[in-house]
Amino acid sequence: MNFRVNRRRRLYEGKAKVLFEGPEPGTLVQYFKDDATADKGARKGIVTGKGVLNNRISEYLMVKLGEIGVPTHFMRRLNMREQLIRKVEIIPVVLVVRNSVAGSLATRLGMEEGTALPRSIVEFYYKKKELDDPMVSDEHITAFGWASPYEIDEMMSLALRVNDYLSGLFLGIGIKLIDFRLEFGRLWDNDEMYIVLADEISPDNCRLWDIKTNEKMDRDRFRLDLGKVAEAYQEVARRLGIMPENLPSDVSEKTYEIAR
Repeated sequence: MNFRVNRRRRLYEGKAKVLFEGPEPGTLVQYFKDDATADKGARKGIVTGKGVLNNRISEYLMVKLGEIGVPTHFMRRLNMREQLIRKVEIIPVVLVVRNSVAGSLATRLGMEEGTALPRSIVEFYYKKKELDDPMVSDEHITAFGWASPYEIDEMMSLALRVNDYLSGLFLGIGIKLIDFRLEFGRLWDNDEMYIVLADEISPDNCRLWDIKTNEKMDRDRFRLDLGKVAEAYQEVARRLGIMPENLPSDVSEKTYEIAR
């Protein structure tokens, strides 16, 4: 099925994806863009083919997680850039699962990047783009009604299951899963409510390092201006055994600054 998004109503556009009205009730079409951002949106660019790769990688990982019993919003991939997903009520809490020190954790605690943590740590962030997703506690989440104690426990449990599975999967292909962010949604079935994994899982929201060289294979290549962003995403897909055959031949990166 080759679903054409221009025949559907655009519902939401984020930094890397667009959501369209789905072809069936209770569904959406998730379109993966080639856009990349850094410095809180001040620096933007285009990584040709990134959307194709993220669509394929996220599909693969969502299907694998579904096979071990992790409920997700994913239904099926429609074409190179689009997938059909269940419409869910997004919970405005982002969970970040950390296995090693990197990014903001290294900055906050003054620790060296790459330091292995004594155990996996789960952090909560309030999903609010205009506030740059501030870090919050479970007390904030329950006090402001963003999620109930039951929902927090369910999201924590699912996040740790996802971490266990993905850590092993990536280890098997020579990649360290440093950290990653997850979003969850409420899926209603008559009067029953289920918490399901939403959004995507790709190098856009995971830190992936080569085991032997510690080379970054994720969005940090754009954030830190390391270059070869598309090649890193391609290498992740290649190691997973899902490298698309019809990637654009002119895979490249274009970066530009946005005036503040």
